[in-house]
Amino acid sequence: MCGISGFLIAGPSPPTAELEARLWAMIATLRHRGPDDEGVWTDGQAGLAHARLSIIDLSPAAHQPMASADGAVWISYNGEVYNFAEIRQKLEGLGYPFRSRSDTEVIVNGWHAWGPRIFSRLRGMFALAIWDQRSRRLILARDRLGKKPLYYTKTAAALLFGSEIKAVLAWPGVPRIANLPAIDSYLSLGYVPAPDTAFAGIHKLPAAHYLVAETRPDGSFAEFELIRYWHLPEPAATRKKWRVSELQEELIARLEEAVRLRLISDVPLGAFLSGGVDSSAILAMTARVGSGTVKTFSIGFSEQEYDETRYARMVAERYATDHRELVVEPDALAVLPGLVWHYGEPFADPSAVPTYYVAQLARREVTVALNGDGGDECFLGYSRYKAMRYVSWFDQMPGRSGAEFERLLGLAPPTLQRQFKIPRIRGILRASRQHPGRRYAQTLAPFTDEDKQDCYTGSMRELLGRSALELLDPYFDEVEGLVAGRADIHTYLPDDLMVKVDVASMAHGLEARSPLLDPCPTRMGGIDPREHQDGARRDESAVQIGDATLPAGEVALSPENGVQLPGRSLVPRRAQRARLRHAAFATSAGSGPFPTGLPPPSARRTLQLDCRPSHPALGALDARVVVLRVARCAGGNRDPSSRCLTNHFVATARSREPAS
Repeated sequence: MCGISGFLIAGPSPPTAELEARLWAMIATLRHRGPDDEGVWTDGQAGLAHARLSIIDLSPAAHQPMASADGAVWISYNGEVYNFAEIRQKLEGLGYPFRSRSDTEVIVNGWHAWGPRIFSRLRGMFALAIWDQRSRRLILARDRLGKKPLYYTKTAAALLFGSEIKAVLAWPGVPRIANLPAIDSYLSLGYVPAPDTAFAGIHKLPAAHYLVAETRPDGSFAEFELIRYWHLPEPAATRKKWRVSELQEELIARLEEAVRLRLISDVPLGAFLSGGVDSSAILAMTARVGSGTVKTFSIGFSEQEYDETRYARMVAERYATDHRELVVEPDALAVLPGLVWHYGEPFADPSAVPTYYVAQLARREVTVALNGDGGDECFLGYSRYKAMRYVSWFDQMPGRSGAEFERLLGLAPPTLQRQFKIPRIRGILRASRQHPGRRYAQTLAPFTDEDKQDCYTGSMRELLGRSALELLDPYFDEVEGLVAGRADIHTYLPDDLMVKVDVASMAHGLEARSPLLDPCPTRMGGIDPREHQDGARRDESAVQIGDATLPAGEVALSPENGVQLPGRSLVPRRAQRARLRHAAFATSAGSGPFPTGLPPPSARRTLQLDCRPSHPALGALDARVVVLRVARCAGGNRDPSSRCLTNHFVATARSREPAS
């Protein structure tokens, strides 16, 4: 796991010394991702930079940027390819020599041999840049599910890229302009969906894509090619009638293989353990196929509702792990500035805070940690999937049953409205059944279209004719069944969950590996429920499949909540909440009148509302306040030119706790 950055110059190039200095400046923003080694390379037209976290082959032979056997192809690569030994054997059969034991050399020689066909062969996580001097083309590529990030922008003179937005902004003259439609999407979803970022002109390379860039003889850029190299298989493609017992056996075999591949490491390795089905299943497989005592790491909270350390402890005792626990008392004022700098753009998942803490805990003893991420998306574990099934029942009832139920819910006392998230349920029931994607998005949206009607002013009001929730509609039209999970795999998984895991782990120089997101278990999760021969409901069979990896009756598992943040624990005291509110205002009001968006009076009312001691959305609010200083921190300085962008983000202080 590493940090990468670089450029492709169009037209006359600056002196080599200047290009190298710019590469060093870009990679300096990423040293937390790769503290073990760093390097730069340029031939005057293209340049690559690399900050390395050494995992496999710790010797200088694995130094990056790295060239192919004949020196014609250069690579800077972030990630881990777990089947590299198998691919290496095939390349050796073709006559390619190897100088190292690294997976990097396998990829660069693989490109030399097969071109873009190498990407579909790679089983793992990656974001990479390849400069092919034979064709004078720069290739940027990202793994199937977007586990590793890659950002890029094009100026008149250069294509720039990096593992984080900070690296791109380190290049002289890159403008920092707010991308208002992206911020509008963020307010609806809690994250900025690919290919957008919060900065106009800076893009995320979408998961499962590669980009080809080249220059014309006149010194201009040719049209970039953005090519998708992989699609999630259709659920109905298997056409085999499965019994649940057969699914259990098949999944165990595939998951065992996925875990075995992810235990390859030349540095200490451990596992995150929450006590839920997913992380416990990964630990069970690790203990089954690994050797030696596994190190496990859990965090807990003083609020018992959110503390799962007792479940994690039971699982750790069952597998005799070397277990570490940390009960955290998060301090928003202490942790938020660091999170802002690491995320680089708005991000509103409250679990970003505990994930940051558990990664910090693990890095004290290991360099690699396995996790259970992806299980909920692949095996429909979220409660919102079940909620959508219940909503569909109303659609099948005669007359206005759904409308009547929605009206009755509105009569509930305010305390029950807050406790059971009744306004959100009513919004789902009101949503048109003709737009299932938008209806499902109501379970996710922290800031509804109605909220925007109330609060947007100026240029932001011009965005009211669109709905960011339309993002999910294509996935609901794509196939029948499993659509909510498929929508999340294409959107929420790469743009929220994978971002959170990457940022939290890389902030501490820790590599996080996700066996459940291996292509084989992922395909198992996509089996259509109509193909269950015994007619088991989808959510029931998913639990049975997960339980099959654990000893029956020996471990009482918690509900799979993931690592969640108690709403009050981040800012537990009234004085701290007041300081956080005032800090948000001081940041947002730094440049005088708001050019667009939410005016100061509305922002003040919102912050006062959401910072009340009894407000149920404190956890989500605290995460949203993170973005108030993002423009300043994203550039690594306090450039006054960034304040305009900061002002655009003030609306993110408004918060509603998303449904889990």
